[in-house]
Amino acid sequence: FQWEFSLSVLAAVLAVLGYSVNESVVIFDRIRENFRKYRKMNTREVIDNAITSTISRTVITHGSTEMMVLAMLFFGGPTLFYFALALTIGILFGIYSSVFVAAALAMWLGVTREDLVKGERKPDDAARNDDPNFGAQV
Repeated sequence: FQWEFSLSVLAAVLAVLGYSVNESVVIFDRIRENFRKYRKMNTREVIDNAITSTISRTVITHGSTEMMVLAMLFFGGPTLFYFALALTIGILFGIYSSVFVAAALAMWLGVTREDLVKGERKPDDAARNDDPNFGAQV
């Protein structure tokens, strides 16, 4: 298991981190979006729906990237071999970690609808009294 850790392998590791963070952001955004959209669902159902609705996007995105990386792995020669190998392994683990670990982390942290959906703000009496233009009509 002797790998040459060069700058190209470091670039591959950073690229995989970028993919994973981006995918986790997509999952968390879909969870937030579903909390607004489905008001009668509980947290577990909302997170399950978020994973279900983003899994096809994840597979298509990572699958198309993996096809290009495999082409680099087989046809790129010795220069791109370790770069492509690191990307291949990283993409496969990145899919799992970004989708399932991100959702499990949200459940473990106890995310609720109130945490992600802003309620309507009503101006309190103190804000009305401090504003010299409150009630002014133009």
